[in-house]
Amino acid sequence: MTKTLILLAALVLILAWYLSFLASRLDRLHHRVETSWEHLDALLQRRAAVALEIAHFSDIDPATSLVLTASAYQAREASILERSESESSLSEVLKLFLGAGEEEILNPELSRELREITEKIRFGITTHLEAVNTARNVRNKFAVKLFRLAGHAPLPVRYAFEDDIL
Repeated sequence: MTKTLILLAALVLILAWYLSFLASRLDRLHHRVETSWEHLDALLQRRAAVALEIAHFSDIDPATSLVLTASAYQAREASILERSESESSLSEVLKLFLGAGEEEILNPELSRELREITEKIRFGITTHLEAVNTARNVRNKFAVKLFRLAGHAPLPVRYAFEDDIL
């Protein structure tokens, strides 16, 4: 009788420890998703600012300047629901601008900054997607669903523009 009680108590303790471990891991993963998104958002805002600097560069033709300005403002001011479309639009405009060989008319410092920010965004997207996928995988575990260890935390999402920039 006492051995059964001890065994049962040990099993309950092990289960409690495992659930506590899963809950704290999930909390860390949600925090990682939030911080990776904040970092990525700051990089995207910086890219929009660089696009605005490029648009106001004196050697750029007015049509290109207008399109760059509109895309950059749209990306900076977009709500979370419109974010994917506006970031994709800015990516396409920048690709067209750079693909047309107009990068040479920029000063080397601005051109270098645009290339660096694009590389940082690629890395930021990779980091964010990894965090989102890991959090989603843990949330799909049976124990997490059964004991509702995610609480009221929203399910991490991927944005469509993240595929466009890579």
